[in-house]
Amino acid sequence: MSSSTPHTTPSPLTRASIEAAHELIKPYIHRTPVITNTTLTNLASTPQTIEALKGTPWEGQEPAKPKICLFFKCENFQRIGAFKVRGAFHAVLRLVEEKGIEEVKKKGVVTHSSGNHAQALALAARTLHIPAHIVMPSISTPSKIAGTRSHAPTIHFSGSTSQEREAVVASVIADTGATLIPPYDHPNIILGQGTLGLEVQAEVAELIAGQDGELDALMVPCGGGGLLSGTSIALHDSHTLVFGAEPSFQGADDATRGVAAGQRIETVKSLTIADGLRTPLGKHTWPIISNAEYVAGMYSVTEQNIKDAMKLVLERMKVFVEPSAVVGLAVCLYNEEFRRRVEREAGEEGWDVGVVFSGGNTTVEAITKIFADVDGGKAERAEGVVGKDGGRVAENVAG
Repeated sequence: MSSSTPHTTPSPLTRASIEAAHELIKPYIHRTPVITNTTLTNLASTPQTIEALKGTPWEGQEPAKPKICLFFKCENFQRIGAFKVRGAFHAVLRLVEEKGIEEVKKKGVVTHSSGNHAQALALAARTLHIPAHIVMPSISTPSKIAGTRSHAPTIHFSGSTSQEREAVVASVIADTGATLIPPYDHPNIILGQGTLGLEVQAEVAELIAGQDGELDALMVPCGGGGLLSGTSIALHDSHTLVFGAEPSFQGADDATRGVAAGQRIETVKSLTIADGLRTPLGKHTWPIISNAEYVAGMYSVTEQNIKDAMKLVLERMKVFVEPSAVVGLAVCLYNEEFRRRVEREAGEEGWDVGVVFSGGNTTVEAITKIFADVDGGKAERAEGVVGKDGGRVAENVAG
């Protein structure tokens, strides 16, 4: 049996299945908050300067003038610090329903992951008293290895490529009979991640009661695409348009490029600081994300855009996030293609835009390293002050 094919029966990819998934995993996850911030909403609704667009694809063009009101879904406050517990718990609980707890306990579960899914599956397995085997690349972030180890799984180290990871997974399956719980590319993972969309919909309706009660758009970070495809299914028949956000560094924007070309890109080799988004789309996530009826558009941002957005979140919102979590915010602030779309389609009314903060699994040391090369000019850009290298910062408005 291929290490990439889990032997579990998938549920249909529908909103009804996501609603059932939510009921199943509710006892095991946090309902994370949706929060707002005046400073960042003001920034998103302020045109970028002509200077800031120099060196970008929009150099020399008139800056967009969108009106954007931001709502942040804070999965950095989720158990293990990321949304991944949703899919992990759902997949394991469905496996238990199908095979019985004693059978699952006898053979255990296995996955390969460099970080958040590793911790999520380890937690789910520990909670249900199931043996877990976690294959992690030896170059994984030490803090994520430590976080995974804290849930007492058996950790197997591997090389960093998908082929090397899957070879170790295949060996574990051959030795133990463990069931593979994939990081993202399986319907039960997708449905679990999609529960976030249900929560966003309900929470925003409470916040903007008296209006139409729905977001105009939801911006979701995209790596392997489990979260993006799941939320797009959850919100498919709603008023909310779902968009995907990626880093562009070293070709990490595989979904953006693949959708544009009409063909899935199967490999990604990028060292973007958004390390949770280095994975290509899978066979299950690609058909959903490439379908404009589900995902209305894909947008990418630079490493500097990500740094600037992360600095704003840390300093202005006082919220601790990892780089992958702010890629959607960076699109709202700096991607002129998206900003022009808002201006064109929303006009004077503007859009209420949800942004998913997918996780907060980083460290002070890692953040210090990310910003170690930020000199005075770059720091000003992240703050929004216009400088010769571009950028802008909002007024000091209370969030």
